[in-house]
Amino acid sequence: MHAGMTETFASLGIAVPEILLPRAGVDLARWAVVACDQYTSEPEYWERAGQLVGDHPSTLRLIYPEVFLAEANPDERITAIRNTMQEYIDQGVLAPRRGFVFVERQIGDEVRRGLMVALDLEAYDFNKGSVSLVRATEGTVLDRLPPRIRIREGAPIELPHIMVLIDDPSHEVIAPLAEATSTMETLYDFDLMLDGGHIKGYAVGPEQEAAIASSLAALADPESFAARYELEPGSPVLLYAMGDGNHSLATAKAIWDAAKKDSTDPASLDGDPRRYALVELVNLHDASLVFEPIHRVLFDVAEGVDITGRLQAHFGDRITLEPAETFEAMAAAVDQSTDHEHRWGVVTEAGHAVATLTAPTSNLPVGSLEAFIETVLAQGGAREVDYVHGAQTVSTLGGAAGNAGFLLPSMLDKHALFRTVVVDGALPRKTFSMGEADEKRFYLESRAL
Repeated sequence: MHAGMTETFASLGIAVPEILLPRAGVDLARWAVVACDQYTSEPEYWERAGQLVGDHPSTLRLIYPEVFLAEANPDERITAIRNTMQEYIDQGVLAPRRGFVFVERQIGDEVRRGLMVALDLEAYDFNKGSVSLVRATEGTVLDRLPPRIRIREGAPIELPHIMVLIDDPSHEVIAPLAEATSTMETLYDFDLMLDGGHIKGYAVGPEQEAAIASSLAALADPESFAARYELEPGSPVLLYAMGDGNHSLATAKAIWDAAKKDSTDPASLDGDPRRYALVELVNLHDASLVFEPIHRVLFDVAEGVDITGRLQAHFGDRITLEPAETFEAMAAAVDQSTDHEHRWGVVTEAGHAVATLTAPTSNLPVGSLEAFIETVLAQGGAREVDYVHGAQTVSTLGGAAGNAGFLLPSMLDKHALFRTVVVDGALPRKTFSMGEADEKRFYLESRAL
């Protein structure tokens, strides 16, 4: 049994955690803020969040919004984060309670349902070609881990924005909880800030935990798994696929692996809470779950660099660039992309264009484009690239002086995700997003480390 864990389901890679929630009286609308990796080129969003929070207890003071990662003295912010975490513990702002939490998040007319669990990092391998029970769906950028490791390492608590997918077409694992909420204890029920929608959380009881474990075991049955994806008998089971927060989970994994490596007494790690990470499980087949492409924006394109000319030089006669009168016309053309003819939109201060690439060497348009962007950055053609959500953001940022935006077509059929990862491995980095920025997970629950 592990510290902070009341029960483990080792074969399923999960445990029942002891979750920390704000005590009664804390204003939850100010406590919960969106994932730190959102609005990374829009500091005004975080300024508005700060104004709303004011002096109230908030997860805003427990996270490092990535919009600020380039600031001059990051250690000062990291120290402040850890101090505030400890203050909240010492002052009783956070109260522990055992059990899974069933989450209902309403955004517009849709409700996304999820389940808070502790995920066993021993069952996770983010490396390409992994055959672990938990796998990355996109390439993991190792250079993105060090700043995250500095933030998490030594922190007294963790706050997750990680969402992990299960492929449950019969809706056996999470959906039954939605029919039982009238008999469950309500843990929270409030509106999220800045158009984040509404969220409710319910305590999951021991009998429901057993039913969840049974349903997950059925999904993990090796024979049914191989049959479901038309694989060879004995193929390693993929039970959990990363949805959002891959680099956060990879950070937790790196810290746990380092702890094992540095330990001279493996028995001393028994019960170490770092072995687990708090995540939200979401069914791939949840009707509210929409996969959106993640677009790109290049900032501070070097003087004299013509992005459309660079595209032509990079791809040669395989690429054509056609001007588009409006952003909407460009977007419509981009969504005509096919497996054999990749398309993406190009937005600069000069206007809009549709890039069409024939005979692509990558499976997805994002793979073709990513190779070009990496070349531009390596040659000093731009200062940096940001990965953004939403077409409007591409239009606004890409059309600003000195920038260039790239609009990607809609993602692959989400129902093909698991088989794609099993057969082809992880997709190119930053391929898809589960919804747009304001639909991302908000920090609410936490767990002691």
